[in-house]
Amino acid sequence: MEQFDAIVIGAGHNGLTAAAVLAGKGKKVLVLERSTSLGGMMATGMLNGVQLPRLAHLLYNLNPAVVRDLGLKLDAKPMPTVALSEDGRHVVMKGAEARFADGTAHPDAAAFATLYQRLVRFGTLLGQLAQAAPPDLSGSLSLAQAGELGALARLGLRLRLMGKAEMREFLRIVLSNAQDLILDELADGPLAGALAADAVRGAWAGPSAPGTVFSLIYRLAQGGGAALPAGGMVAVISAFAKAAEVRGATIRTGAAVQRIVIEGDRVTGVELADGTRVSAATVLSTAGAAQSMMLAGHESYDIEAVRRLRNFRTKGTAAKVNLVLSGAPEFNGLSREQASGRLLIAPSVRAVERAFNPVKYGEITQMPIIEAVVPTLTAPDASGKHVVSAVVQYVPYAPDGGWTGTARQIVIDQVVGALDRFAPGLAGMVTASELLTPGDIESETGAPGGHWHHGEMSFDQLMSVRPANGLAHYGFGPAGLYLAGAAAHPGGDVTGAPGRNAALKALKEMAA
Repeated sequence: MEQFDAIVIGAGHNGLTAAAVLAGKGKKVLVLERSTSLGGMMATGMLNGVQLPRLAHLLYNLNPAVVRDLGLKLDAKPMPTVALSEDGRHVVMKGAEARFADGTAHPDAAAFATLYQRLVRFGTLLGQLAQAAPPDLSGSLSLAQAGELGALARLGLRLRLMGKAEMREFLRIVLSNAQDLILDELADGPLAGALAADAVRGAWAGPSAPGTVFSLIYRLAQGGGAALPAGGMVAVISAFAKAAEVRGATIRTGAAVQRIVIEGDRVTGVELADGTRVSAATVLSTAGAAQSMMLAGHESYDIEAVRRLRNFRTKGTAAKVNLVLSGAPEFNGLSREQASGRLLIAPSVRAVERAFNPVKYGEITQMPIIEAVVPTLTAPDASGKHVVSAVVQYVPYAPDGGWTGTARQIVIDQVVGALDRFAPGLAGMVTASELLTPGDIESETGAPGGHWHHGEMSFDQLMSVRPANGLAHYGFGPAGLYLAGAAAHPGGDVTGAPGRNAALKALKEMAA
């Protein structure tokens, strides 16, 4: 039987980050990936002979500590967000700056800048909590827990140092809804809609839901920006894999783990789908929380832990539509550089809210919220064809009647039709298309419920209660087992922080 110091389940960016951190400290590490390719949600696919991002298409919120620790060299510059408008007056946003695409001033530019900068200030405070394990609020207070709680105390002190007015504003808005906050400051339209769409990205919620301001602040705490890396997402995952391998980690694809072996309430290794066993006293799982528990066996957990995880919300509402075009789309009112940005179709805050309502009843919304990129405008494919990669918000996991061929085509046609309104002629250039529903995403990647973040990024499912109180400190039940994926603190997006933090926790306990 092969023997390793640590086994990492999953070769997405979190798993590879964990492997690199462990191997960098001299540990013998094996990464096991069930798919035949690396990347997880960041994997690259082929459609009609053209390479494209299968799911994730942008680099969101990559953690600076991960970049530093892994020595990542990525050519990924921040990209503008372009809020498309039916009247042709598209809004280009670069951080706190908002202008019309033709360069003229937006009437809400000053109010937007003030609101955005305020949210970033609040987010900066929360961002400090992403660099380490969240405070452990279960059990008695140990010396280590006292140090972790000190991080919360420092957060409170920094908040007070911002002044009474800022502190009161933070407390006033932090658990409120994004719709009210945004419409208190901005006229409803594409600019406001773009901010609302970011507040509920991937969520089972509309912008009127309580706590959506916290979700927006929390995302800004992780950096908030999006980038389209040179070489695409394949270059990003290749950089993570290289960081792990140069430090000595072994990566195996096509190796599905069917069981985490537990003996005497501690990890002793894993068993693969073909019956092969690999020995290790430490296992880090980047699968979802419930899936990781199933791999270890429910008998390894008390009833309360099982109950809490059953209540962890993982309903995915984001689908993916990939299009191959025979030529380059031309967006009315946008330069080629602007069209190469992050394109958002979110006409208003109220439109985002209306788009969410049907999914609650298993219906397909008529006006989905769309985030699209055309990566081939900056990195042309050798074939001369172009790619549109679109994340479609508010698509039900299981619509009434199921995902028939007709239902799938409805969503594809909605996306093509929406884009064609802004880039006339695009519909006639589509040579191939595909839809990945939340169910498809779950089947392909293992993401629970097809949720891109392995669970809701809401106030009651973050920090010390992600994925549940008592299981939020990376240690996941049996001794030697750690949760290292998006279901762990600080959550989803391409941060690498869950993998890094879990690996650091494991190293500390391996040395004890």
